[in-house]
Amino acid sequence: MSDTETTTTRAADAPHPLRWTVLGLLGLLGLAQLMLILDITVVAIALPDMGVELDLGRAALTWVVSGYALTFGSLMLLGGRAADLFGPKRVVLAGLAVFTAASLAAGLATGAPLLLASRVAQGVGAAMLSPAALSVVVRLFDGDERNRALGIWSALGGGGAALGVLLGGLITAGPGWAWVFFVNVPVGLVVLVALARILPGLPRAGTGSLDIPGAALVAAATGALIYALIRAGDHGWLDIVTVALVAAAAVAYGAFALWHRRAATPLMDLRLLGRRPVVAGIFVIAVTTALMVGAFFLGSFYLQDQQGHGALKTGVLFLPVALLTMAAAAAAGRVIGRLGARLLAVFSLAVAAAGFLVPVLWSGTTAMVTGVSVAAAGLGALFVVASATALAGVAPHEAGVTSGIVSTFHEFGASAGAAAVSSAAATSIAAGTRTGSGFDDAFLVATGMAAVSAAIAVWLIPAKSA
Repeated sequence: MSDTETTTTRAADAPHPLRWTVLGLLGLLGLAQLMLILDITVVAIALPDMGVELDLGRAALTWVVSGYALTFGSLMLLGGRAADLFGPKRVVLAGLAVFTAASLAAGLATGAPLLLASRVAQGVGAAMLSPAALSVVVRLFDGDERNRALGIWSALGGGGAALGVLLGGLITAGPGWAWVFFVNVPVGLVVLVALARILPGLPRAGTGSLDIPGAALVAAATGALIYALIRAGDHGWLDIVTVALVAAAAVAYGAFALWHRRAATPLMDLRLLGRRPVVAGIFVIAVTTALMVGAFFLGSFYLQDQQGHGALKTGVLFLPVALLTMAAAAAAGRVIGRLGARLLAVFSLAVAAAGFLVPVLWSGTTAMVTGVSVAAAGLGALFVVASATALAGVAPHEAGVTSGIVSTFHEFGASAGAAAVSSAAATSIAAGTRTGSGFDDAFLVATGMAAVSAAIAVWLIPAKSA
């Protein structure tokens, strides 16, 4: 209890003097976050070279991507709870160390076993690092400063996502696939040393021990659901295995709810999911991530397959997308306190919908880059809305697990977005197909999704308090 009171007093009355320096270093984590969040996209660009050099079959190449995504997505709630129980500094440093070491091992891999094991280990490190780092931001800042900090954090994450496409193209055309992983090592080591020196030792905000059975049930349920979404893009939404995975996820989540009622120290307080701000925040983060991943997926395929641009040029064409995402997120962090989350969400979703409509009305490289850039500006602001809404009233002892919830729905959105657009654009993505009608259909789906989400946001996001 005293730890909670101390942290609350510091946040309200005496902000930590090194908080902006810490955020800057966590911004370097944004470079690692580039690999955490859109590692799938960067690695996907290098998959062909990886497969040839390591003699990997299609199934192994699929698991190079899926193994990371499943581990990352399914363990983030556990990572967030660990940050509450053991202190976010310890979990941030441990997660970063694991992710960096696993990146080195992946780059040195000479065959499928080490590469796949390294990808799983990267997912474990990322699942510790991502929610714990966000928990640090939430606990070090308060009020308008927290909104500004979340704006910078979102700018680094969202902009890093688009820059990941550029980086993937540069690496593929340059030093080779192994550097997709090696690039994490120097960044990870520098940030690890710096954070160990200046990151404040925030007190433990939770009590008790880790709920291992609950964590196992949540991990199994979340992993099954994410894998179902991944499969849906290739095999269809009514595929028997996809449906079975969704059913298994539902059963495991139900079992977790039952276990929660008897556990002495449950993994999380399920009442968090009944709070309107948290529900609104995770809705916005899931929609935003689905739309952004969909836009990157569609834009990359369109520019390479339809317009004939190489991986490097496609990456360069995504540079304005990155810059607009970062600028919009930073600006949103400054104005959300004055406008309120609801108004900013509706405006941002309207901007995103308008951007997605551009490639439908006009064809060609310029229209695609313009449309995705405009949409990305709206989505960059939405990342701030999601985080600020979900985490606004979070107590210190809930910061880690709530960050884990937000991060988990981030992965749900990413998997669902990739599956939805790959299904809608299947006819145009198919090998040898040159028609653009499937891309039009997919961008129309994205436009409608943004418009419907704007209407839901009006009802779901709490009104700006006086």
